[in-house]
Amino acid sequence: MDPIAAGLSAGLAELAAAGRLRARREVEARAADGVRVRVDGKDLIAFCSNDYLGLATHPRVVEAFATAAVQWGVGSGASHLVSGHCSEHHALEDELAAFTGRPRALLFSTGYMANLAVITTLLGRGDRVLEDRLNHASLLDAGLASGARFARFPHADAAALRERLAETAEGRTLVVTDGVFSMDGDAAPLRALADACRTHRASLFVDDAHGLGVLGRTGRGSLEAAGLGLQEVPLLMGTLGKALGTFGAFVAGPDELVETLLQKARTYIYTTAVPPAVAAATRAALRVLQDEPWRRERVLAHAARFRREAAGLGLCLPPSVTPIQPVVMGDEAAAVAASEALRSQGLWIPAIRPPTVPAGTSRLRITFSAAHDDADLDRLLEALARPARHGAGAQLP
Repeated sequence: MDPIAAGLSAGLAELAAAGRLRARREVEARAADGVRVRVDGKDLIAFCSNDYLGLATHPRVVEAFATAAVQWGVGSGASHLVSGHCSEHHALEDELAAFTGRPRALLFSTGYMANLAVITTLLGRGDRVLEDRLNHASLLDAGLASGARFARFPHADAAALRERLAETAEGRTLVVTDGVFSMDGDAAPLRALADACRTHRASLFVDDAHGLGVLGRTGRGSLEAAGLGLQEVPLLMGTLGKALGTFGAFVAGPDELVETLLQKARTYIYTTAVPPAVAAATRAALRVLQDEPWRRERVLAHAARFRREAAGLGLCLPPSVTPIQPVVMGDEAAAVAASEALRSQGLWIPAIRPPTVPAGTSRLRITFSAAHDDADLDRLLEALARPARHGAGAQLP
């Protein structure tokens, strides 16, 4: 056997022995509401999607996609700077900038690419990047790839960040955090982080992938919820494949930031633009988000009800007011067993294990959608209660 392949085989065997080998599930069909799916031949209710507002299957969004696909085709054909940038992309950038209250926005094909663009383009050797310990992998990878001096501070700990910022440093300093942490569902203390950055002349970059469209009085995300604007948080990244239900990402901020990324960011320059039909669908989703605020209210009400009733079951839930409500189990095998037990009852909630989460914190990552109804929550809570009452399946904490 080839020596590289032999080493890979041993590594896969180690993952399997540790209970960390991952497997894909094949989604064979999806109902119009987006939460009822057929997976590997079994009909399930999904409590694991990031489609928080149920916009991925919204008729207006689907119609916009179909109409634009007839007009523009199914691909963009090239990168934005060659021939792939069309009027749908341009209009979406303008609308995202207006929605987030920023001078300009720039589209990216994925959130991972957007985060790499910001951090690796703006920082280099002699600079410093400080990141929350539980930041998304794309943020951590970007910090390491930038060549800047990289350090992490304890999760959501503004006092610890202040201590780090007080240390002598040359060059620019960028503080990086998620707005809402994807595996715990808690919100960053953005106001305290912004105050620390202002005191120590650092810039703050917020990845609001899981807050945009959900948090804030009008759904403008974590910054709106915290009462912060461009002055306090000049750098904002948002994704389009979560609350907006489509695909892609954007960076919004001052004109000089966006122009610099357009001119220099390798992950922008050297990749194909998202299809124009996706941009058109996202424009429709942005309008629905603003026209139908009940969607945001409903998904947050689902999360609040779940927390109230889950407490009575003795479930271990981290603090979160967002649609992300993880049940922390600790052991990998226990999380997998609980996931399979729920699947046998018609509920799809995959187990999340290291390295996605720290060792000893494997969990069921439950996420809610505005497309869920009260009967879906009843069924979920009944299934979670059943192991504790009847001693069947995995014992939940």
